[in-house]
Amino acid sequence: MNRLVKWMVKHRIVVLLICLALVVPSVLGMAATRVKYDLMDYLPSDLDTVKGQEILMKDFGKGAFSLCITQGMNEADQAALEDAIRDVPHVESVIGYASATDGAFPAELLPNDLYALFNSGDARLFAVFFDGTTSAEGTMEAVQQIRDVAGQQCFISGLSAIVTDTKLMVEQQEGTYIAIAVVLCCIVLMLTMDSFLLPLIFLLCIGVAVLWNMGSNYFLGEISYITKAVAAVLQLGVTLDYSIFLWHAYKEEKTHTDDKDEAMSVAIGKTFSAILGSSLTTVAGFVAICFMSFTLGRDLGIVMCKGVLLGVLGTVTLLPAVIRMLDGAIEKTSHKPLLPDVGGISKFIVKHYKALCCLLIVLVIPAFYGYQHIGVYYDMSTCLPQELLSVQANNKLANDFNVSTSHLLLVDADVSSHDMRDMTDEMSAVDGVSSVVGLDSLLGVGVPEAALPDSVVSMVKSNRYRLMLISSEYVVSSDAVNAQIETLNGILKKYDQGGMLIGEAPCTKDLITCTNTDFTVVSIISIVAIFLIIALVLKSISLPVVLVLIIESAIWINLCIPYFTGTTLPFVAPILISTIQLGATVDYAILMTTRYKQSRCDGLEKAEAVGYAVKSSAQSILVSGFGFFAATIGVGIYSNVDLISSMCNLIARGALCSVIVVLFLLPALLLACDKLIVHTTLNMKKA
Repeated sequence: MNRLVKWMVKHRIVVLLICLALVVPSVLGMAATRVKYDLMDYLPSDLDTVKGQEILMKDFGKGAFSLCITQGMNEADQAALEDAIRDVPHVESVIGYASATDGAFPAELLPNDLYALFNSGDARLFAVFFDGTTSAEGTMEAVQQIRDVAGQQCFISGLSAIVTDTKLMVEQQEGTYIAIAVVLCCIVLMLTMDSFLLPLIFLLCIGVAVLWNMGSNYFLGEISYITKAVAAVLQLGVTLDYSIFLWHAYKEEKTHTDDKDEAMSVAIGKTFSAILGSSLTTVAGFVAICFMSFTLGRDLGIVMCKGVLLGVLGTVTLLPAVIRMLDGAIEKTSHKPLLPDVGGISKFIVKHYKALCCLLIVLVIPAFYGYQHIGVYYDMSTCLPQELLSVQANNKLANDFNVSTSHLLLVDADVSSHDMRDMTDEMSAVDGVSSVVGLDSLLGVGVPEAALPDSVVSMVKSNRYRLMLISSEYVVSSDAVNAQIETLNGILKKYDQGGMLIGEAPCTKDLITCTNTDFTVVSIISIVAIFLIIALVLKSISLPVVLVLIIESAIWINLCIPYFTGTTLPFVAPILISTIQLGATVDYAILMTTRYKQSRCDGLEKAEAVGYAVKSSAQSILVSGFGFFAATIGVGIYSNVDLISSMCNLIARGALCSVIVVLFLLPALLLACDKLIVHTTLNMKKA
């Protein structure tokens, strides 16, 4: 290891060229990685709602659908528009008032309620089915082309339209996210570190590691838009510590030798040892979210695990090479850090540690309660700007046709027509159901199936299944629609045990069930994993308890604020934030605790050991914490996608909560538990 490190320092130009050469395939891989925008794709594959989507594709050639509304169009123009939309690539079929009859019999033979299904004043409704899934490239391209063909008189609602608008918006903002994070983080580092050039070097090297990470996503096949939007910012925030550790180690070693190469070699060895345990705790947090049954967690977890490990690799290879090459320039741009000396807080902590422990107890009780009662939402359309075309279309659908969402029903083709009509009548009577439309809705008025064109019949009937459309007045993820789905499923199973209710609302109901379980599972796994790592690193039974308690307290304080302010969060935010904050900021606690433990082992009394730990680690913790805060708060403020904005705001606030808790409350707890710690930790002075 020592020989390898010395070789890298000596041949730093070669190391630099290799690292930069890897950027080329990384950029190509990043460009070729598909991005997924439909969160429903991350549901477990064994759910009926997911199986139903596969059947819809296999038996009907339909993977997604949108309800479209036109305004102020006459019969001829409406028919012409529907025909034009049928010719759009990836449109499988169009079903509207005219399409349902195809001119086979006069419209006046249809009942008024069926006419009202497709017409409301001068607004007309028709359904467009696509031959791909909700977030397939072809589906999103088709939505765009329909908008181009139809113009401003046509409103396209539904999840596919939401996904299309989300993609366009996120793609426009992604570059800005990274730019904001880099600029704000750079400003903070320039003010808090001892060189104006050094932060640029840090961010350049971290940026290269980010490119390595994002490029290697090519081998995953695809990643979610959430992962793509926040992974770079998160990697910057959680790996910034490693660069700071290396710089401080290098500065320290330069005071011991005039040979800068030797100083850097020793610094790399020390840094690698120090950040190995630190990075493992961070990785453990991200590994934990890989166990979510809602596999968005695995998507983000794998990418961030790679990001942390590649960040470590960049810190011990690329960063030392660049620092050594620009050593002279760094010295010329050096300055006194503007961050005041905060070592004096150690005296305050030692003097008032009992009061601080009491404060911790007082804070933890309401914080834990608020954390347990966080309000969340699952309807992703509510987190998007109201000016988006898809959001406007959803609002128009609700206002003009009293339809907030639609379910698709797959019923066995062998179910008798009599049972189908009885089932339709029962479902129509369910609270909040606007209409139930299928082949039997038409046949129920005395129209023989043979009177309908084969092209119409094939849209809603295959050899195995009949397809029906249920319109609901209730919004996605509401208690009302979830109760409605339960009732509809009960009716369905009475007539067809193998029948399936699918669509956005049923999928969202399954999502709620999955994530409620995930929240508990992920929290337990992350706490246990990090507990074991800390126990091995610090060789202690009691210290892992103290550290996990402190960081969990910081998480509870962070996540209780939305509860007490009445703010609802996107459903994935509490799960992801709790593990990200635990894994990313436990580094601060390990740094301070390591200094405390070493001081006690060296013979210092508990008050002296804690005081030294605070003095020696406060600067590093503040720089790292402020850097993490700066890297995320700007994105949180700028983004108008509430899912991304909420996550970044929570991460930023979590960084500050962790810094404050670690700097003030952890030392107090170490003092209070000192006797227990020294008797349950290997090689500590027995006091």
